[in-house]
Amino acid sequence: MRALNLLRNARIVVSTVHSHAGDDPVLLVLQVSRRVSPGVLRRAAAVGRVLLRPMRRRLPFVWAFVEHLGGQDAALEQLLNSGAAQGNLRPATCRRLAELALATGNTVQADRLLERGGASAPGTSARRLWYEGDMSGAVAVLHAAGRTRHEQRLAAELRVFEGWSPRLPPVGSYSPAPRTVLHLLTNSLPHTGSGYAQRSHSILTAQRAQGWQVHAVTRIGYPVQVGRLLARDADVVDGVTYHRLLPGKLARGYDSRLQQQAEEVLALALRLKPAVLHTTTHFINGLVAAEVARVLGIPWVYEVRGQLADTWASSRSAQATASERYKLFTDRETQVMRNANLVVTLGEAMKREIMLSGVSAEKVLLTPNAVGDEYLEPPISSAEARKRLGLEAAGTYVGTVSSLVDYEGLDTLLHAVARLAPSVPGLRCLIVGDGVAAPGLKSLAGRLGITDRVVFTGRVPREEARTYHQALDIFVVPRKDLDVTRSVTPLKPVEAMACARPVIASNLPALREIVVESVTGVLVKPEAAEDLAAAISGLMTVDGFPTPRAQAWGAAGRSLVLERRTWALNAERYATSYARIGVAV
Repeated sequence: MRALNLLRNARIVVSTVHSHAGDDPVLLVLQVSRRVSPGVLRRAAAVGRVLLRPMRRRLPFVWAFVEHLGGQDAALEQLLNSGAAQGNLRPATCRRLAELALATGNTVQADRLLERGGASAPGTSARRLWYEGDMSGAVAVLHAAGRTRHEQRLAAELRVFEGWSPRLPPVGSYSPAPRTVLHLLTNSLPHTGSGYAQRSHSILTAQRAQGWQVHAVTRIGYPVQVGRLLARDADVVDGVTYHRLLPGKLARGYDSRLQQQAEEVLALALRLKPAVLHTTTHFINGLVAAEVARVLGIPWVYEVRGQLADTWASSRSAQATASERYKLFTDRETQVMRNANLVVTLGEAMKREIMLSGVSAEKVLLTPNAVGDEYLEPPISSAEARKRLGLEAAGTYVGTVSSLVDYEGLDTLLHAVARLAPSVPGLRCLIVGDGVAAPGLKSLAGRLGITDRVVFTGRVPREEARTYHQALDIFVVPRKDLDVTRSVTPLKPVEAMACARPVIASNLPALREIVVESVTGVLVKPEAAEDLAAAISGLMTVDGFPTPRAQAWGAAGRSLVLERRTWALNAERYATSYARIGVAV
């Protein structure tokens, strides 16, 4: 059986690679590289620099690619600038450099390089349009160039954004099992350790503790498509079963694959007999859940954990919010929210946005990010936590536990630490997590001269996350001021408060829901390193130790979280709302 599963999974990998290799090979290789340990990548890049240095002028694209993998963003920028300015580069080289610039979000250089690549780059030109949200324009470019396969792939995704939905035939009589819920998720533990996966698992385990029969199913092809070649049909974590949809052959095209996923979820639901389906953003999950619930005749729940159209736009130009993709994205999200029997969200700011979309307040349930039983245990001291983790025990540690993405604003944190470092010898910065921004942050720490003050742990085991929270003396959430950060409330500062750590956060609506000014922490102007440095300094003594005020704020934060923000309380809210929409309980 294991050999058959491996063969099946290998076919999924081959079909996924085949569908992207011809259309976007640079992005494919970058995505594969992100599954590799950062340490391995850095060592491989160092070796590549040594081997390629004599040939770097003859192989500018390969050299630029190696620089990017090694986290040398400044060097990459210089190479792209040079490539855009040179008149002796072949059009094919300009095209490949443009693809690398675009894949790394450097649209200015991508445009300059595309000017030199000219008509030889219809695929890259289409990707440039697609990147900024001109979906129809990208499809038109490919159609005119006769790039049929690439055109078909993008056109299939465009159809889904424009209104296509899966359709399933009637199933006849269906009798749900009381107190049985099936969650449809994008990803999950143990293969993904994101905040999304953590929140999902916390909900599932809390519902299970209250006597529900709890199941979850992840998107079709996951987790094989993220590199887990040995994945099985199901994983059991803390008593919760995560079912996988891993057919022998994946359908081609975005719409066809969603149809296939709907059919697979329906087949699973007919076995498990759920009384309710519960899914999460973004809208493609809602399309599948809505159709399966329709043919079964049961309610379904849509949990809005973020405004993903805004997340997409946050890494683009200011014009992205006026793009075709953004409009279609938000329209489909609105449609799915209106069609759901119940809409769940994380905070008041997000609830207000949902209501502005035409969803009544009575239909929206607020279940804030919360903590589980492990956080009910009294926290240990920061020095003891650091000792357990093998970190230097002395000094004051500021930092965060987070996905390392641009909108988290961790560059502001590094600038603040650099301001304080000369006058606070005991100051250390601890950044726990991984993500696309990691190479740039490490490069920035070097340029600021604080490499010896900053610890980047990379991704850490789930069971160690609480200890890393406790290793910090001051938890920092320096998010940038964007639409997505103004509405989405993160989980990690709630966990930090449960560990009795004071929180310094950007003064944004979503974060004001978590941090009570001068009670559990302090709010500062976003992207203002000077203000953040002053706030950190205000919570340290002249000897560089946490002040009594910092300790008092930490204690107040813990009390607030344990009173209002536990997963057990949220599970009770779910059960009450499920019953209200007709779920058999």
